[in-house]
Amino acid sequence: MKTQFKPLVIALSLATLTSCNANSKSNQQDLAVVETVIETNSKSDKPEIKVALLLDTSNSMDGLIDQAKAQLWQVVNELSYAKCEDESPNLKIALYEYGNDNLNADEGYLRQVTTFSDDLDEISKSLFSLTTNGGNEYCGKVITTALNQLDWGKDKDDLKLIFIAGNEPYTQGTVSYKEASKLAHQNDVTVNTIFCGDYNQGISSYWKDGADLTHGNYMAINHNQATVHVASPYDDKILELNEKLNRTYVAYGKKGRAKMEMQAEQDSNAMSYSKANAVGRTVSKSSRLYKNSSWDLVDAEKEDDFSYEELKEDQLPKELKGKSKSEIKAYVEKKRKERETLQGEIAELNIKRRDFISNKTKDSENGLESALIKAIKSQAEQKNYKWNKS
Repeated sequence: MKTQFKPLVIALSLATLTSCNANSKSNQQDLAVVETVIETNSKSDKPEIKVALLLDTSNSMDGLIDQAKAQLWQVVNELSYAKCEDESPNLKIALYEYGNDNLNADEGYLRQVTTFSDDLDEISKSLFSLTTNGGNEYCGKVITTALNQLDWGKDKDDLKLIFIAGNEPYTQGTVSYKEASKLAHQNDVTVNTIFCGDYNQGISSYWKDGADLTHGNYMAINHNQATVHVASPYDDKILELNEKLNRTYVAYGKKGRAKMEMQAEQDSNAMSYSKANAVGRTVSKSSRLYKNSSWDLVDAEKEDDFSYEELKEDQLPKELKGKSKSEIKAYVEKKRKERETLQGEIAELNIKRRDFISNKTKDSENGLESALIKAIKSQAEQKNYKWNKS
């Protein structure tokens, strides 16, 4: 089976390498209606890849949203291989929608769906909540909003990227895209544009110019093209391990049970596209980027500010109520070892899976995908970020 070009995945992967040493300043303003506020971990010593996705949700963009849902886990997996110096950077994703007539006109028909977060289940849930309608697509406005509203940080090793996707002229609205690009450049944020339609039409409607002004990447995609997932003989085993992996989570606190249910829901959402997509999510769940310290004791105990002594009886799951602190620690330690074993098995199977898919698709007629991969590797050699899948 031959795979077709996965535009959102490649766009994200390619532009991730366009900047490694960036400085930015935060200018917090309430410029959009915020529906979902997600708790994020405090800044660690590791560099961070910060990606803001600005998706057009007007009537004609159902295919774009569908691709974003179908390809989230491939994107996460691709980013999980990134290295900056000898560090493995953390990943935070923010999501905006714009161009939807259901959104507030006074705010420019845009909405911050999520602020920067490393909670991948919440991000998946947010993507699946998007619907299309309308509308009026103001690129300059939504870019400016994301630049002013999000906390981009000041660490020189953080990678700060905006991806804006749509199909109407880039010049619409009262906020100039050139002024938005100037603000992005001042904050060392790279804007990458994805035009949903003909490549030359995107150029004539200034999408390429919008990317060029911040030294970003311009791409044109067929947003109505269905994502093709390549099945492998390792898929069933990986999904079997996913069920075991889920049983290693020890939910605690007020939101523990709800978060565990959300985890299962996002498993189901991934499977709704294909078995191979569910496998991609499982690989993400076994990676270092899948973090759930806000509700899972196995992840939580890794945090510097975590203390078993501060755990209260009413925060514990049923199986741990009435247990001593030493018994709780032993239980969590057992689950941690089980998880690490499962993660290792999934990683080994995924290596075989990647090799299988690579052999199946090496004769693909889509030369653009091959060219983009070469471009990724070439740029990686010139920047501190490297792409290492070994």
